[in-house]
Amino acid sequence: MRVRPKFEEALRTAREVKAHAPHCRVILTVYEMKRLGRDAAELTALADHLTAHGLVLEMLAGPLPGIYDPTGPGKLLFAFFVAMAETERENIRESTLEGLDTASRKGKHGGRPPVITDDMLHTVLRRRANGESVEQIQPDLIIPTGKRKGQSPSVASVYRALAEHAERETYPEAVEQAHDDFAALQASGPISS
Repeated sequence: MRVRPKFEEALRTAREVKAHAPHCRVILTVYEMKRLGRDAAELTALADHLTAHGLVLEMLAGPLPGIYDPTGPGKLLFAFFVAMAETERENIRESTLEGLDTASRKGKHGGRPPVITDDMLHTVLRRRANGESVEQIQPDLIIPTGKRKGQSPSVASVYRALAEHAERETYPEAVEQAHDDFAALQASGPISS
């Protein structure tokens, strides 16, 4: 479950007001349903919480704006909200996966470009062979793309690139097989459970 300090503070305030004035109707107001929770479990827990503390919910926008009491007829509406939120979340997930799959088929794999390019790695390997340390080489390396373009990579990035290079050199067949297996897995589509 996400940590939402302002939302938790609003709930706490509503509970305190209701505890001090149990005869009063206390309304928790949100802009729209998706501000309440991201999945069925979160929304169900919220509905139970509102019911347990005698709080009423008001939504200002979205498909069903209005005031709902989760203890009365609003309880059915809360079940509907839960189902709607879960469906919307699943639709977003499916659209994202479809978009990633389409991009992958077009050769676009996303993510950040590697900090250490092949040219940089070649420079590091050559200079290390001549006896220089990574700490001596690192300030001379320049990142060619991305947010850190024009800056030097960290020493840790250089060591990580060297370790990956050493692994590829030690087990080239295994690395190649892993890449082939991964490509075949992606080509076969999603795995059903």
